[in-house]
Amino acid sequence: MQELTNALDQTRKELAVRYDFRGVPTEIKQEDKQLVITTADEFKLKAVRDILESKLLRRNLSLKILGTPKNESASGGQIRSTVPLVSGISAEKAKVVNKMIRDAFPKSKTQIQGETVRVVSKSIDDLQAIMQLVKSSPVVDFPVQFENYR
Repeated sequence: MQELTNALDQTRKELAVRYDFRGVPTEIKQEDKQLVITTADEFKLKAVRDILESKLLRRNLSLKILGTPKNESASGGQIRSTVPLVSGISAEKAKVVNKMIRDAFPKSKTQIQGETVRVVSKSIDDLQAIMQLVKSSPVVDFPVQFENYR
């Protein structure tokens, strides 16, 4: 979350000095589990998203944390985009990941614990191979993070 806040601050600073955003009221707010971007028109909104995505990538954050945006009209002829922030794994997606790991590595043990999937194996090489499998899988369309493998 701190890296996301830093990326948003950098985006705001860049928007303040860009020539094409002079005199254009543009606002980026981070609410509970979403980002709200308010700007003048569709073109400016696309530019803001491009800047935000580049700042996220520089901070090593996956673009998968940004959900599907909902665009709507705002007051004063502006446009507002609400972008949900994706965190955790839903139960259905956890089951798919669990099955994928068990099919590829039958000796490893997997457990679904809330919004996480825990994988246990005797071999560190197997755990690293599982990490590569999950990262490269087209089924995984959400951000993944790996912690504490032994």
